[in-house]
Amino acid sequence: MARKAAVMDTESAVRERYEKAARAREATLCCPVNYDPKYLEAIPQEILEKDYGCGDPSRYVREGDTVLDLGSGGGKICYIASQIVGPKGRVLGVDFNPEMLALARKHQPEVAKAVGWDNVTFHRGRIQDLALPLDEVDACLKASPVRSSEDLRRFEEFASRLRQGAPMIADESVDVIISNCVLNLVREEDREQLFREMFRVLKRGGRVAISDIVSDEHVPETMKRDAKLWSGCIAGAFQETAFLAAFERAGFHAMQLDKYDEKPWKTIRGIEFRSVTVTARKGKQGPCLERNQAVMYKGPWRKVEDDDGHTLLRGQRMAVCDKTYRILTGEPYAAEMIAVPPIKEVPLKKAKPFACGQTALRAPAETKGKRYRKTENAAASCAPGSGCC
Repeated sequence: MARKAAVMDTESAVRERYEKAARAREATLCCPVNYDPKYLEAIPQEILEKDYGCGDPSRYVREGDTVLDLGSGGGKICYIASQIVGPKGRVLGVDFNPEMLALARKHQPEVAKAVGWDNVTFHRGRIQDLALPLDEVDACLKASPVRSSEDLRRFEEFASRLRQGAPMIADESVDVIISNCVLNLVREEDREQLFREMFRVLKRGGRVAISDIVSDEHVPETMKRDAKLWSGCIAGAFQETAFLAAFERAGFHAMQLDKYDEKPWKTIRGIEFRSVTVTARKGKQGPCLERNQAVMYKGPWRKVEDDDGHTLLRGQRMAVCDKTYRILTGEPYAAEMIAVPPIKEVPLKKAKPFACGQTALRAPAETKGKRYRKTENAAASCAPGSGCC
């Protein structure tokens, strides 16, 4: 029972601390971060002063994206992303704290006027439950307070209908998910759901860029029960290898430590806490079909293994399915790979199943086709000006 009470205290501490931080700046809640100054000109000083983060995930946003910012706070990253995606893009901010949301919404007309478009929507919700819109929940509870078990049943039915029929963030509706020093504030028992929710709302081929605080060693329970350390982005920090593993368990691939601060932000009881930015992608799920494709890994390692268990040998034509071919010849792998497409494309509707559990070489004749007998430039010499060398 004491453990449960401690968890409830940390939740309250997070909420109370960020409510205060929305009213007056608290310098200890953030790491120094440099943002592109051209995007800050349109953002009011009150938001800039009360921004708390440890990285700049907005630099992973592209023009035209639909962006989801988890733990959007006072709205700074949302308003930066709004300028990057342009008028054809969309930005969705989700935050649980009413004070922070009020700050973000307060300046929305002013920012929209300065930018030239209004493409930002702020939602109140828990980032580990992106289907339940809490503004609608509050309106329901205000109109029909829960005073009995029957009232509770009706409310739970209402919440279920919202999640299924009108989710706050719909399935596969987002191009990129960003977050800035927020995931570490989520209770440990809710974190598997948090990563599942990120995976649910992201489009196939979509990506995440999460800036957060990690620890080099596991944080002991005594520190986790300290509400001040938890709300200060310390006690709830992911252990660095566990952070990457959480993305993998949820089904993501191409996880990268795109930023890893050499110098720790804080060191407490010998444990180093530092800022990192992890990027990952969604899209390795689906059928494996044979279309006579291959990829060659350039090096420098003798061999590497991808997130689906394929071993890629340096300089060898590795047989892959259509799905893996598209993944490995796209970002972020393309610079390390040579695509070997078939000379005659196999139509997708005629493609047969591919045994993706194997590691096999692809004979050049397979990609060229059995009847390939082309002869070209056979008589060319290497005389000066011939172009052969």
